[in-house]
Amino acid sequence: MTSQYNPTSVRKLVDKFFSLQWCRDNLVVPLFVETSLPKQTGILKIAIANFSYLGTIAEPIKQRINQSEGNLRCEFVERSQEEIQEILDQASEERFISGDLIQEFDEDAVLEAVKDTSENNADDDITFEFDDDVELDIEDEILDLGVEMMESKIQKAAGGVLIYSKKQNVSDIHIEPREDSYKIRVRKDGVMQKFMSLPREPGIQLLACLKNMANMDIAERRASQDGKIIRKFESNKMELRCSTNSGMYGESMVLRILNSDSSSLNLDILIHIDSVREDFRRLINEKNGLIIFSGPTGSGKSTTLAASLREKDNGELKIVTAEDPIEYELGGDILQYQVNRAKGQTYAKLVRTFLRQDPDVILVGETRDPDTADASLDAAESGHLVFTTLHADSSSSSITRLVDMNIPKYKLNTFIKGVLSQRLVRRVCSECSFTREVTEDESRLFGLQRGTAIRCASSLSAEEKQKKKNENSLCTKCQGVGYKGRLGVYELLIVNEQIQDAISEGKKAKEIEYLAESDLDMLTFMKYALELVKEELTTLSEVIRIFGRPS
Repeated sequence: MTSQYNPTSVRKLVDKFFSLQWCRDNLVVPLFVETSLPKQTGILKIAIANFSYLGTIAEPIKQRINQSEGNLRCEFVERSQEEIQEILDQASEERFISGDLIQEFDEDAVLEAVKDTSENNADDDITFEFDDDVELDIEDEILDLGVEMMESKIQKAAGGVLIYSKKQNVSDIHIEPREDSYKIRVRKDGVMQKFMSLPREPGIQLLACLKNMANMDIAERRASQDGKIIRKFESNKMELRCSTNSGMYGESMVLRILNSDSSSLNLDILIHIDSVREDFRRLINEKNGLIIFSGPTGSGKSTTLAASLREKDNGELKIVTAEDPIEYELGGDILQYQVNRAKGQTYAKLVRTFLRQDPDVILVGETRDPDTADASLDAAESGHLVFTTLHADSSSSSITRLVDMNIPKYKLNTFIKGVLSQRLVRRVCSECSFTREVTEDESRLFGLQRGTAIRCASSLSAEEKQKKKNENSLCTKCQGVGYKGRLGVYELLIVNEQIQDAISEGKKAKEIEYLAESDLDMLTFMKYALELVKEELTTLSEVIRIFGRPS
């Protein structure tokens, strides 16, 4: 094989003219541009596994190259299937090893792509069309995003935004209309960050393309819509939950990137404090009863819940789930079912169906109404172990929330085994953070011993980031944010006789929390978070941001 190619240059050529998945499917790979000739007559060397394919594939390749680079002509060379696969594997690894996170999908590239689509379009009319009767069921064959991005410039732009956000570990993409522009912001590690701004017309085009990908009605711009984008990219599945809403300046869209990476589904990784983790393990090993996972949206409940089910899946139990959406594909012997309210398949109805199918463990994805709560408690009453999530501020308020749903107190006392409430705090960057001792005020306010060493984040302003970037001294791990990744902060309430008595007496959430903390040594959110601070995993500033100052 000629030495004129290298994985980096191959990868750039693949991304510029094709996609990695398309090259794999067709056993084609661009190697290098011949530099011995003047630029005006450059030759792009393209390896192909079988020359008999040229009759059907050569002309489309030439047309694509000509559209992008009119001064290049193609020259095909034959290589074995094994050689081409090896080159593509090297190119695929190059994307991640080099840290070159899809530079072609930066702000300028996206802007250029969406502007190209609207150069000849003076009004706001969108020309996309699709069948209004399309249902939001998961298709048997998931579309490949890389191939889809080759079809038009607007699709390349939309795909670029999705891929860039996925690679940067963004959790949500917010496309927001302004009076004369569109702004895109992203949520990363729980904090909203600026991403890019673009003119109004390209913003409308981009949003319309994403709506089309989510099987939404392109023509409907006033009513709210929900949809889902499911694609594969480089053999990895991407799933996004999408929602639109109409405001003062037009239609906005929020896309939540569902995390399908199951590598983090391990309680040893998620729950950092040993005592809490072991108490929780004893709780989920109960034979029956209801265990509640509580917290606001985006607090990591689904991840902890999935890790708990994976730990329970020992091959000797039948585990079934009712979810909306199915965020993790848990595998093993766990059977997962999608809630479909449009067809009457609600949480409560699925649970009652499960009871006729001899399960041992049941997951109810979310309890928001008395009917679902009743169904969950009925399942616990009939000898099953039931997991469910609840939107509540703390473990104690989770119980009073069920009381407010008019669930009988005797049912709560009898069947609730415990509540695990959680939040997420950002992990301080280990590369650019610095250590200092707590101040006297911090010692008094947080109860930390004087002389305790804690970490502080080196958070930079936009100007400071740009300056360090120009000086090539910007932290490569956190890019000047000061934090990288997140940690769970947990509050575990075990429902014993004392807590049961408090429920029967109608005590308020704060009274139940005080009882659990003082008499049962429950670690509150603040105490758990301060343990993470003492272990130099997060900062006091982050604790204050999430939980406020101690009262």
